[in-house]
Amino acid sequence: MVHDQMVNSFMRAEIITIGDELLIGQVVDTNSAWMAQRLNEEGIELYQITSVHDDREHIIAALDEAFGRADIVLTTGGLGPTKDDITKQVMCDYFGTHLVEDTRVREHICDLYKERPDVLNRLTATQWLVPASAEILENRVGSAPLMVFQKDGKILASMPGVPYEMKIAMDEQILPYIRNYELQITNYESGHIFHKTLQVNGIPESSLAIVLEDYENRKPAYIHLAYLPKDGIIRLRLSSYGEASGAEMDEWFGHLKDLVKDYLIAETDEPLEVIAGSLLKKRGATIATAESCTGGKLASLLNKHSGSSAFFWGSVISYDNSVKEHLLGVPGDMIKAHGVVSEEVVVRMANAVRELIGTDYAIATSGVAGPTGGTKDKPVGTVWIAWATPDGTTAECFHLGKLREQVTDRACTKALVRLIQLLS
Repeated sequence: MVHDQMVNSFMRAEIITIGDELLIGQVVDTNSAWMAQRLNEEGIELYQITSVHDDREHIIAALDEAFGRADIVLTTGGLGPTKDDITKQVMCDYFGTHLVEDTRVREHICDLYKERPDVLNRLTATQWLVPASAEILENRVGSAPLMVFQKDGKILASMPGVPYEMKIAMDEQILPYIRNYELQITNYESGHIFHKTLQVNGIPESSLAIVLEDYENRKPAYIHLAYLPKDGIIRLRLSSYGEASGAEMDEWFGHLKDLVKDYLIAETDEPLEVIAGSLLKKRGATIATAESCTGGKLASLLNKHSGSSAFFWGSVISYDNSVKEHLLGVPGDMIKAHGVVSEEVVVRMANAVRELIGTDYAIATSGVAGPTGGTKDKPVGTVWIAWATPDGTTAECFHLGKLREQVTDRACTKALVRLIQLLS
């Protein structure tokens, strides 16, 4: 997504995620990536992300370091009612305060669990104890209170680690609080944060760097170009932190688009399935999938986002040959003659699911995801994909690597890229 923000105060933030589960790999920290995007959209530079144990000294050391560098510190995690959730008490120690009962939080929790009285026990009751010096903001969807502290003209906001709670808290409470806080601060340099991203496909990263070598040498040093490759797509992001004007960024972004026009997929940083969905909705068109090697992964992407019911109608996961034959009508003789990983089979699958579900478009996949099952003629990573459209059906064979997840992810990318091209 392209974000052009003009901000009144050029501020710096840090994120601290709290929890042993993050440091042993039991839980993946998706919160920080989402928060980083939202901060950048607000024109706030994120300087560092730190993960710490559920340990008092570790948390306090991280807070000291973050306040030494940043104007805004955001923490997630450790706010539950169990013994290992120590964040509230550590915050009391750090800010020199103590826990008190908050009647508003108590009323909220009692209302939240009024249909589940078994949840309202002595441990739940600890949730309405909050640091006396904190400003308490509403957590509309959870029991853990949102806490904001101020220290030496800087702020700390403490949020739950549960992703959906954190996201709602961030959007509804914390970011509005930060915006209001910014308006009260006058000792920060005014500036602009710009990010402009486009996506390309069909050229290796090293070859793309050669194409853009002269461009990189000519552009101002304060406009940064980053290459972000994933699953066959390369995102090219131009960034400037407070030094370039909007017109200057537009000019250099235009030059970049001209240089990569033969490989350009999108001028936004939106996921491919969002771009494809928008194009389908614009046409009033619908789509279905018939998946073998991708096992429903493509269907999951297509219905991942709100509003997908307008274009995505359904899927047949035909992993076993019997499903291909009996549900999609792929003849057994065809499978014997050409193999299940073949142009003939995926074309039949795509046409069949399009007719079966009654959609305008359909995509079918069949391949050898590995790590076993490959042959000399069809090694691991071989994937056939077909696209059925109102104007006919086409198919293409790809060789997508040796790792199972890599193969299926890249297959979905290839499927969506071609769909976008067909719809554009």
